[in-house]
Amino acid sequence: QVRLAESGGGLVQAGGSLRLSCQASRQPIHTLVMGWFRQAPGKEREFVAAIDWSGMQKYYSESVKGRFTISRDNDRSRVYLQMDNLGPEDTAVYYCTGKVGLEALRTTTWDYWGQGTRVTVWS
Repeated sequence: QVRLAESGGGLVQAGGSLRLSCQASRQPIHTLVMGWFRQAPGKEREFVAAIDWSGMQKYYSESVKGRFTISRDNDRSRVYLQMDNLGPEDTAVYYCTGKVGLEALRTTTWDYWGQGTRVTVWS
């Protein structure tokens, strides 16, 4: 079982940037699709971004496309989410996720989940 631990959340002013990190342990991640979801207060958990095994294919929600960048370092078992031009609508708990295949990326049917890191954007 892969264990995922997020870090890098915090408080940031609108227009600013944050970089989230996800450290995987107990199992290598080079065979997994990795992703990020988020859950804002009072809302359902939603897909943010995903990246395939090689790092060549990336997928984004429309709300973050052009502002967020997902990347991975398989040698270090890490996944990153660079978030730029943040707005109050990006305030949420962000979760690192992993799964075996590329199907249903935008649903919450992922195999592995971290505990989440909180991002608060103020204006």
